Amino acid sequence: MPSMHFNSLFAVPAPVRMPVFAAGLLSAALLLAGCGSASRQVSYEPEAFGSTNTHTRDYEATEAQTCEAARRALLSQGYMITAANADLVTGRKSFQPAAEVHVEVEFRVVCARESTRSGKASRNTVAFATALQDRYGLKKVNNSASLGVGAIGSLSLPFASSDDAMVKVASETLTDERFYDRFFALLDRFLEGPEAEDEAATRPEETPVVSPAPAPVPAPAAAPGSDSAPAVTYPVTSSPNRG
Repeated sequence: MPSMHFNSLFAVPAPVRMPVFAAGLLSAALLLAGCGSASRQVSYEPEAFGSTNTHTRDYEATEAQTCEAARRALLSQGYMITAANADLVTGRKSFQPAAEVHVEVEFRVVCARESTRSGKASRNTVAFATALQDRYGLKKVNNSASLGVGAIGSLSLPFASSDDAMVKVASETLTDERFYDRFFALLDRFLEGPEAEDEAATRPEETPVVSPAPAPVPAPAAAPGSDSAPAVTYPVTSSPNRG
């Protein structure tokens, strides 16, 4: 019986080893690519929904009064009002922080009447404020054109030119509490203005104090046995001598 070596039983032919080696390299490449994509995942702050103090404030006024104060507050800061009614106000303002960067902020205020647990509407109004910031960047677009001259033949002269265009590169909702605190403080100032005028208009007018007339000076009593009644004299204001 011919002797067989142990290694020869488990030896893999060369044509079979090449595909296996290639498959191993492909698996390793996919694994590395997966690790790289996992490290490049965008990290963001998840919504906690734990605080309502950043974008909301309560006011003792109606929806129309609150939104009107919000409209005046935005107008005083240079915002261009794009919509305004009894329960909604929107405005837009442009900024230029750098030569090739353009920023636009769209401010939106929604006024809603506060309701109680029983469903009855209260006298308070909740103002919801949200600001969206859009950032634009300058992008250069290369254009090429050719000039054909028929008399000479198919002659083409390339001309290169570039056009500049503003392209939106980012959009983000502003969440800075100090930004909204300043806006709500300004809204409160415009909301208190009409109330102060109403209080001054409804305040009763003060009546002037009139001094009482001087009491008459009694004349001396008549002598006993006289028939004439005692005369009563009144003080007379002295007048300048006209003679």
